Amino acid sequence: MLGVGLWWRYAGMTAFGLALVALVIASAISVLIASPLSVSRTVRPRTVPRLARCTGRLELSVSGRWPVALDAVDVVAGSPAAVDVPLLKPGVVEAVDYAIPTERRGVFDVGPLTLQRKGLAGLAQARTVLGEVIQVRVVPRVLPVRGLPSGARRGQVGADERVERGGTDLVGLREYVPGDDLRRLHWATSARTGTLMIREDADPARPHLAVLLDDNVSSYPDPQRFEEAVEVAASLITSALEQGHPVRLLTSSGGTSLEETQDPAPILSALADLELQDSDGRPTVPVRDLDVVAVISGTTVPALVLEAGRAAFGTVLVVDEKRPVGAAGSVLVITGAKAEDLIDSWNAVVAR
Repeated sequence: MLGVGLWWRYAGMTAFGLALVALVIASAISVLIASPLSVSRTVRPRTVPRLARCTGRLELSVSGRWPVALDAVDVVAGSPAAVDVPLLKPGVVEAVDYAIPTERRGVFDVGPLTLQRKGLAGLAQARTVLGEVIQVRVVPRVLPVRGLPSGARRGQVGADERVERGGTDLVGLREYVPGDDLRRLHWATSARTGTLMIREDADPARPHLAVLLDDNVSSYPDPQRFEEAVEVAASLITSALEQGHPVRLLTSSGGTSLEETQDPAPILSALADLELQDSDGRPTVPVRDLDVVAVISGTTVPALVLEAGRAAFGTVLVVDEKRPVGAAGSVLVITGAKAEDLIDSWNAVVAR
């Protein structure tokens, strides 16, 4: 307009063109010499159960005479997420919270954060990238489980007989403390280390839980079902360990085989990182673990049902449309669309 106004010697158009040029220049200057900006970003909590609340917070303030308009975009698990930032007034700290999605397990990055400062009339922008990347770990939810069935604990490793009392399976050693029964000394280790060591045995009268989690991708038409299956496994394992029962976690691919007697953290950590596998393995539950066996899958797999049938008490939990509790031979079959449905059914018909 300025050029045409000068060429045509049209004063009105020339003046309007000059005004627009001045506006563009003023917009550029406003972002180049804008008030200093202070930005702080936090993400809490860093470790969060699936579907629980995880929040990012921006705290922004400007010093100077003029307000500042900003657009903010954070990157969450590789996808941009817009953050609504109000107009920043000088001397006022603005705190902006935004949700971090936690629908899937695993570890993902939050960041970098991009801030775009708008100039006068929005005709110019200045972009700043805050490069800090924060990792968030999403772990399985743990739902309340009432308990385990009574089961029938095995005796020594490889034995078929069932026992009523006493402990025959060595699960750990600890140092002797005054008052311990000297008959429980583990002489071989004590002689080797020079320190009196007491053996800790599994009580065969206590139920022993083996969880066989199907991690075959073909068993889950909807990958979201696998998230529910993992949470059923986490819930059963945590409840059993809190009640003092030994636990073993197995996966159908054969990639995971963990045994624990006290602390659920190692198994929960393995479950948090577990991914579906393109494998059709069929592991065998060790004889010593054939007490209470819970098979968890996204469909009814005959081989896994047979594996549950080898146990003193076998249950198959299927993440599918909820149906009445049924049976396949001696194996109890429970279905449910969500982890909550399966755990509610377990509490109603299985837990003692």
